[in-house]
Amino acid sequence: MTLNSINQYGSDFQIKVLSSLLTHKEFLTNIHDIISDEYFENQAQKWAIKEILKYYDKYHTTPSLDVLKVELQKVDNEVLQVSIKEQLKLAYVTSDEDLEYVQEEFTNFCKNQQLKKALMTSVDLLKAGDFDGIRNIVDNALKAGQDKNLGHEYNKNIEDRYRKNSRITIPTPWERINELLQGGLGNGDFGLIFGNPGGGKSWSLVALGGYAVRLGYNVVHYTLELGEDYVGRRYDSFFTKIPVTKINSFKDKVEDLIPQLRGELVIKEFPTGRATMSTIESHLGKCADMGIKADLVIIDYVDLLSGRKKTRERKDEIDDIYSSAKGLARQLSVPIWSVSQVNRAGAQDKIIEGDKAAGSYDKMMISDFAMSLSRKKEDKVNGTGRFHIMKNRYGMDGLTFSVNADTSTGHFEVFDYKDSEETELAPKTTSNKFDTDVDSYDKQMLWSKLKEFK
Repeated sequence: MTLNSINQYGSDFQIKVLSSLLTHKEFLTNIHDIISDEYFENQAQKWAIKEILKYYDKYHTTPSLDVLKVELQKVDNEVLQVSIKEQLKLAYVTSDEDLEYVQEEFTNFCKNQQLKKALMTSVDLLKAGDFDGIRNIVDNALKAGQDKNLGHEYNKNIEDRYRKNSRITIPTPWERINELLQGGLGNGDFGLIFGNPGGGKSWSLVALGGYAVRLGYNVVHYTLELGEDYVGRRYDSFFTKIPVTKINSFKDKVEDLIPQLRGELVIKEFPTGRATMSTIESHLGKCADMGIKADLVIIDYVDLLSGRKKTRERKDEIDDIYSSAKGLARQLSVPIWSVSQVNRAGAQDKIIEGDKAAGSYDKMMISDFAMSLSRKKEDKVNGTGRFHIMKNRYGMDGLTFSVNADTSTGHFEVFDYKDSEETELAPKTTSNKFDTDVDSYDKQMLWSKLKEFK
């Protein structure tokens, strides 16, 4: 049962209806044929409804704020202009709270209004004995407002494809990576960073999360390996650039810095192997209920989650977990970053390729963007490494970048890669024990000691 007039729902309800029509294309698509400006008494809202429907009929999408600003200039009545501006301002800043209820209730209200019209028209048809006409008009009224989302209709949805906000991205701290991603990881995207144990993968996630918080995004960081307090101290180190081993002595500096952060950060720890993607989804819902709606989700790391169904093959379970992670990103329309290990062969490589993913190669297939962080023994000593783009749905892949990595604060500098030739310290033959049993770093150390001795 719905109320008889839109005014009975109150002004807040009407503002949220207007907000939904301006920002939720699917909602507008479903009810555009049953909504009318006649339902509203507020003249500013009537104007907005007319403009929304006129624009949708021509371009099959919601009008942008820029379009409404242009149309608003055509309104001669200055008092009405001011009123329209106020209504639009409220519509664009209103809370998402109870939006699903508002959309459902307003849809039912419009359906009932259509049914009333159909019944009134049926009186005249009944007098004329036109029973087929009555049946058709009532059937059409009952079908009105049904889900009409067929997907992206290529011929109609040109405007949607080329809108600036058609793919909303959250930048990474690394401009070279942002260029390849066309701005950053987008809503619904799943990004992976592969690396060897102790190579700085978890620090790279702190860099991604901390950078997003600085930009004003809300970040929820899940840790299944490290304690949430320690991860918090890593973020303290990232924001202050004070090494994590010394951060305990700089609590006052951290307290002074926190108010300057524009976004919210939630760090949640789950026991290894006990949490599932459903656990993550439930916690994200709890965060939203508490007023922190996640813009970016970080999971350190997905492999340590439990699958929905237990199988004999670990590979099948991993594939299920990764598919669920990608599905959650699409469902919630948020980007998700995670990290993963490489196999033993990959841990020895200077540049880690896609075939070195541990557990299942399908991780690569499921992800939208994947890169590796390669840091051998000498890199850890020198604070260097390499990013290699393994997969990229939004641009080039196969590229390698040099990295200066500070794994005491989580700061990574990315620049062009130059493959410097290693000095040959022994003949490269399979029979030479020095060549096969001693790696290049050890050779370099021996060579430097030899020069000192001379």
